[in-house]
Formats: sequence, structure tokens, C-alpha cells
Amino acid sequence: MKSLKKKRRVQVIAVAALALIVSTALIGYAMRDGINFFRSPSEIVAEPPGPTEVFRIGGLVEDGSLVRGQGEEIRFNVTDGGAVVAVTYKGVLPDLFEENQGMVGMGTYDGEVFRATEILAKHDEDYMPKEVVDALKEQGVYQDPEGGYNGHSSGS
Repeated sequence: MKSLKKKRRVQVIAVAALALIVSTALIGYAMRDGINFFRSPSEIVAEPPGPTEVFRIGGLVEDGSLVRGQGEEIRFNVTDGGAVVAVTYKGVLPDLFEENQGMVGMGTYDGEVFRATEILAKHDEDYMPKEVVDALKEQGVYQDPEGGYNGHSSGS
């Protein structure tokens, strides 16, 4: 009689473990499109992502590279000091978007041009996204603005 209870207990534990593994796998599968990795221009040039992979790129808008085309198409270059990636975007840019400022864009890279579907720019004169600051620091190009910038907007 006791061996039957032990068998039943082991079966219940095995089924519960299997259910946990399957549910974890399903959650991971469902979230795979919602996870967008950040890359700097140097990382993109060193290891180009696949043409269908959606990711975020960040860096500084290269000075003199902003070109407004016909209609809503905008072209510009993003740099981290180590590499430059050409970007195209169709749409209205954020009000604070300008050359020599930090930006983050989401989209795909076809091997030559990053095709952005969304562009984010700084929200005040001191803010730059943490990923962009980190990438610029890695390249040795980041300069602290006056006041000891630490990667976050100042609340004072």
C-alpha cells in the first residue's frame, strides 16, 4: 500500500515539474518578440545582426549627416566614435532631435542601412540614454557635461 502512495507522489511531482518546464518555455517563446536588444554602431559593424532582427541602436547623431528627403524620409548617421551606421526613418522626428545629440532608434539593419521604425531623442539638455552613455564611454568618446553627469537627468 505504501509503495502505491510513493508512486503516486512521484508521478504528481513529475507532472508538476513537466508543467513548470512547459509553461516557462511557452512564456519565453511568447516574449521573444518583445525583447529588443541594444547595440552600439561599433557592435553592429563588428557583428551585423540578421536582416529580420529587430533591435535598438544608440549613439550620437553625426554632425552634418542629417538630410531630409522627399516627404517624411529622413537620413542621418549614428556614431559612437568607433563606427558609423547610416539610418533612414520615415515619420516625424521628436522635437528635441538634432545633430551631435544622443538618440535611440528601433528597427532592422539590412547590412548597409538601419531602417528605423521608431526614434527617441533626449528629453532635456542633460539627459542621454544610459546605453548610449555606456557605449560612448567604451569608445572613449564620452564627455561629461558640466555638473558631473552620471547618466540620469538631474532632479534639482
